[in-house]
Amino acid sequence: MTPTSLTPRAAPDLWHHYGASAPLGRPALTCLHWDWYQRTGPGEEFLGNVAGRDVAELGAGSAAQAAFVAQALGPARVLALDSSAAQHARSIALHGGVPRLELVEADAATYLNDHPATLDVAYSVFGAVDFCDPQVLLPAVAVALRAGGRLIFSTLGHYKNGAPPATECRPADVPARLADDSVGTMQRWVLDRPVWEKLLDGFGFDLIDSDTILDPGPNGGAPMTTCIFAVRRRVEHPA
Repeated sequence: MTPTSLTPRAAPDLWHHYGASAPLGRPALTCLHWDWYQRTGPGEEFLGNVAGRDVAELGAGSAAQAAFVAQALGPARVLALDSSAAQHARSIALHGGVPRLELVEADAATYLNDHPATLDVAYSVFGAVDFCDPQVLLPAVAVALRAGGRLIFSTLGHYKNGAPPATECRPADVPARLADDSVGTMQRWVLDRPVWEKLLDGFGFDLIDSDTILDPGPNGGAPMTTCIFAVRRRVEHPA
């Protein structure tokens, strides 16, 4: 399918420089990781069976994970959503020819609200779930999932500087380099596990599984904690 763009270009692209140095000829992924350093913890089994299902990655970036899911796990289709024009262009350059993979430049919540009951599975690997207000994104996911559909995501268990996660639903401002090399600001939601659980329950999701992945960090890397969640859209929850 031809890649599409559904995002106005007026807003600055906060992800313009992210991943820009990655070589276009890099090897395709051979597994799916959820942890911060992409090297430990559960793999694609945490995603569950997606064979023949309609799947979306929320905040897919260059679409490396989405391409792996499309090629290795047998879905009907994988929709790779990202609001960044630069990341969308990279995804086309890297994975534009992958069968069953649809690359769409769009705000995740807007797209999901506009496409009710079209997905069986949605997932995020430090993607849109981290960088969109969960009070906006989670109800949009509930709209787009068919009854009983699943949301799986990984998120930071604490701030990157080691500070504890927020105990209420509030974001932190983090710097972002804009296309003209000036410094902008984006928001990231780093929330305590009970906050996530309360939000998910309130927006019509039942917990299937969750885990905490502790990684002391590779050489030179800071220790990081990743929280992962698998939830199911409540059947009786109104879309």
